[in-house]
Amino acid sequence: MERLQYMVASIEFIEDNLDGELLIEDIAKVACMSKFHYQRMFSMLTGFTLSEYIRNRRITKAAQELVYSDAKVIDIAIKYGYESPEAFTKAFRKIHNVSPSMAKKSSQSLKAYPKLSFQIQIKGDVEMDYKIVEKERFLVVGKSIRTRTVNGENHREIAAFWNESNTNGLSSELAKNCGPLGLLGICLDFDSTQEHLTYFIGAEKNIDQLPSGWEEREIPASTWAVFPVHGAMPDAMPKVWNRIFSEWFPATGYEHSGGPEMEVYLSDEDPSSEDYYSEIWIPIKK
Repeated sequence: MERLQYMVASIEFIEDNLDGELLIEDIAKVACMSKFHYQRMFSMLTGFTLSEYIRNRRITKAAQELVYSDAKVIDIAIKYGYESPEAFTKAFRKIHNVSPSMAKKSSQSLKAYPKLSFQIQIKGDVEMDYKIVEKERFLVVGKSIRTRTVNGENHREIAAFWNESNTNGLSSELAKNCGPLGLLGICLDFDSTQEHLTYFIGAEKNIDQLPSGWEEREIPASTWAVFPVHGAMPDAMPKVWNRIFSEWFPATGYEHSGGPEMEVYLSDEDPSSEDYYSEIWIPIKK
C-alpha cells in the first residue's frame, strides 16, 4: 500500500500550499507518480477531479477567513489564486449561494469541503485476475461524444449515449462488422486536468466505406492490462474499475501510460445477465 501512502503525502502537500501556486506536476511528484496516472488515480479513488478538489478546498478556506478575519475580499481572492474579485465572487457564489461580501457582513449558512483522508487497508481476500497483452496500433470506427467529468456528468451522459446507440441501431450496425474485440467503449482525449474526455462507442475497423456520421480513430500500440468483468451491466463494470485503482495499481507498481482506456464487450449474450462477460483494458507502463 506504499502508493496510497504517497497519495496521503500529496494531500498534505496540497493543504500546505492552498494559498500559493499549485502545479499538478509538483503534486504528482510528491506522490511519486506521473502526472496523468496521479490525476486518474485521484479521480477514481475520490470521485472528483484533482482540480475540482483544489477549487473546493480553496473556497472552503476562503470562506473561513472571510467570516473569522478582518481581511478584505480582494485580499482573500488574490491569496487563493483568483485573478480578480469578480472571478472569486462567481466561484464563491457557485459553492455557497451567497456573495463573499454578504457572507462577511452577516451570519450565513456556508458549505465546507473537508480535507481528504485515505484509510489505507491491506486487502487480498479476493484475488484479482488479469493478463498483460501487447497489441499493435489499430483503427476503430463508430461515434463519439465529448463529456465532462465534474459532478459525474460523464457517467450520466455516457449511459445516455449507450441507450441512444442501442436504440438508433448504431450498436447493432457495429456488431455486424466488429473484430475479435467486439463492441468497444473507449475513453480518450483527456484534457490536461482530466475534466473533459471523449467517449467513443465503436469497433475495430473492418470496413472501407464508413456510414454517414461515423468517425475513424487510431488506438496506439500499447502494453495493456486486461481485467475480466463477470456480471450484469452496468453494475459489474464500476466495481472492477474501483478495484483496479484502489488495489491493483498500488499492489503491482504499474502506472497508467496515459493512452485510451477501453471497455470491451465480447459477448453476444444479454448484458443484463449475471453470467455476462466483458473486459477492461488499460494501457500501462512500469
